[in-house]
Formats: sequence, C-alpha cells, structure tokens
Amino acid sequence: MKLNYKRTILIGLAFLSICSFWQMYENVIPLILKNTFGFGETITGAIMALDNVLALFLLPLFGAFSDKVDTRFGKRTPFIVIGTMIAVIFMIIIPVADYNQNLILFLVALGFVLIAMGSYRSPAVALMPDLTPKPLRSKANAIINLMGAVGGMYALQMIKRLTPDGDNPNYLPVFLSIAAIMIFAVILLVKTIKEKKLSIEALKEDEEEKPEVKNQSDTAGTKMPKEVYRSFRFILASIFLWFFAYNAVTTAFSRYATEVWGLEGGDYADCLTIAMIAAIISYIPIGFISGKFGRKKTILGGIILITISYFCGFFFLEYSWWINVVFIFTGIGWAAINVNSYPMVVEMSRGADIGKYTGIYYTFSMSSQTLTPIVSGALLQFVSYRTLFPYAFTFSVASFITMLLVRHGDSRPEKRNNALEHFEIED
Repeated sequence: MKLNYKRTILIGLAFLSICSFWQMYENVIPLILKNTFGFGETITGAIMALDNVLALFLLPLFGAFSDKVDTRFGKRTPFIVIGTMIAVIFMIIIPVADYNQNLILFLVALGFVLIAMGSYRSPAVALMPDLTPKPLRSKANAIINLMGAVGGMYALQMIKRLTPDGDNPNYLPVFLSIAAIMIFAVILLVKTIKEKKLSIEALKEDEEEKPEVKNQSDTAGTKMPKEVYRSFRFILASIFLWFFAYNAVTTAFSRYATEVWGLEGGDYADCLTIAMIAAIISYIPIGFISGKFGRKKTILGGIILITISYFCGFFFLEYSWWINVVFIFTGIGWAAINVNSYPMVVEMSRGADIGKYTGIYYTFSMSSQTLTPIVSGALLQFVSYRTLFPYAFTFSVASFITMLLVRHGDSRPEKRNNALEHFEIED
C-alpha cells in the first residue's frame, strides 16, 4: 500500500486555503482592534476568541452534517466551495471598514467571515481520511500540514511585503492577496479531485488490507470500547492543553514583538516565517518517523521540542538573531504534534463517523483557543507581557503528561522489504 502523493497534495489545497486565512487573521486582526479601534488587551483577546466560540458549535455541526450529505460532487466538496465563496466576499469588506474606522461594518463583516470559515473547516479536514487508507494517514496528514504551512508562510510574506508602516496602514492589499490564493486553491481542488469516486477507491484499499474494515466503515455511531474511550479522552485533553499553550503565543505574538522587542510594521512575521519553514522541511521526515516509531512517540518528541522553545523564549529581552533558532524548534515540534494528533483521533472512529470525530477534535482545540486568548490577554494587560512564554511552557508540560496516558490510535504502515520502497510514489 503506497501513498498517492500527487493526490494528497491536491487534497491539501483546501487546508492551504484555510491556513492562509487564519495566519493573516491571527496577525492582522489583533493589530486592527488595538491600533484602529483602541481596544485593550483583554477586550482584544475576547474578540479574537469569537471565532473559537463559533467554532465550538459550527465545526461539530457541519462535520457531522457532511457525514450525511450525498451529492454527485461528494460529501465534503459542496461545503468547501460554498464556504470559501462566502468568506472571500465578506473578508474584503474588513480592511475597508478598518481604513474608514467603521467599527459596526468591521464587526458585521468579521462575523460573516467567521461563520463561513467555520462552516467548511471540518468537511475540508475530513476529506483527507475519507480518501486515504488508515495506515497511510500520518504520512498523508504530513502532506496536508505541509500544504497548510505553505499557505501560512504565503500569508506571512504578504503581511511583510504589503503592510505599510504607519499608525493606520491600509490592509486591503494583504486581504486581496489572501482572497486570491483561497479562490485559486479551491478551484484547482474541485478541478482535480473527484471526491465521490476517490472515496470508493480508498474504502476498497482498506478492505483489501483488512477485511474487517468493511463492517466498521459502514457502521455509524458504534460505541467505543471502554479502553479505547479512555485513550480518546486523554488525547482530547492533550489537544486542549497544547493548543492552550500554542495559541496563546500565536495570537499575542505580533503585540509581544511590538511591545517587548520593539519591532515595527510586519517585521515580526520573520520569526513566524522561520517556524513555518522549519515545519515545512520537517513534515515529510516526521511522516516517515511516525511510520517507524509510532504516532504517540513522535507527538511526545514534538511536545518536548516545543516546550523547550517556550522555555528559551522567555529569556530574550530584545530581538536577537538567536530567537530564530528557538522558532526552528517551535516549528519542528508543532509539526510533529500536528501530523499525528488528528490521525490518532480518527483512527479511533468508524469510517462513517469521520466528519463527526473531526468535529469533536476541533471542539476541544477550539474551546482551548477560545479561552486562552482571554486568559493570556488578561495576564499581558494586568501583569506583564513577559508572562507569555512561562504561560505556554506550563500548559505544554501538562499536555506531555496527559499524552503519556494515551494507549490507542497508533497505526503503522506495513513493513517494506527495503528502504527504497518508502519513497515509491503513485501518480
């Protein structure tokens, strides 16, 4: 059984589109809230948490809904296309409202964008396990995350190159560049990936590898065995905790870099770009490492790396070239976690429930991301900006402890006769 890399890259276009938007959102929107509308850190953190509040309802709802949809385009594709169209229309209004300092228009447009993005994220992510045999999902998820990192890096470069200096910069060129990549990615996805046909082929491959998969895949809502459910709860706790750490840093980083290190304009994007590059380089090797050593061990290694990076980040009182080395560890560690955590969750699910379990995965990650900007924002405002990295370090350590207790969800591809077979690629 071999992973079709070309197909997986094309499937990843949906995630590239999503990540390009969220990278821009997390970096630009807090600056608009603070500099244009004059909100404090706590209020800014609360508004930044709104997308996660919506996601708590939208992601499981649309994930489970897409499980039940059956169109000639497939289960997930209609959600991806319609959601992208609505998001692009309203996201162009946001920088216009910002430039004209129209808070009502800004909030209305932002609300519609967040609803649209929430309506298709679970279906877009579920597309990968739908079209990929179980043993190959870590490798496939490495490719998907690679595509997401490319989208994120593209957004960071657009921020850096298209954001002018000044107190009230015009962000319209940045938003237009993100809208363009979102439209292009989804058009190419629809043209090349015939979801309904490919999902049938993937199911047949699973059945040939493991005949018992047929009954599992055709049964929705089957109760988990008790021991599997215990692991399921611990991995959901781990997901909650490592997002509590990571999202605090990513949401506050543009403000942290401005306030603590004195960086101006889009210069803070350099550090995040370094982390993205490190992730991009490491995604494919991590996919192979996961196949050799298992998903759980790879995740634990990633948590160790990213925890070290949080610890080191605290000691930089001003910007230094060495902070880029720290962000290399951040990128590699986060890549190791991301490549394997979602496949572990859907490994415990039934094939007919993939959208539902994708929604549950996002319920925990998004509930974490809902709370942490508010809690960390309050610490930044009322205690010190220097609390950011110790805060992340604490919750990252906690995620390591809960991850140690996970006992299920590890699936490895079949053993190859020689090392060269690992690099075989299907067209």
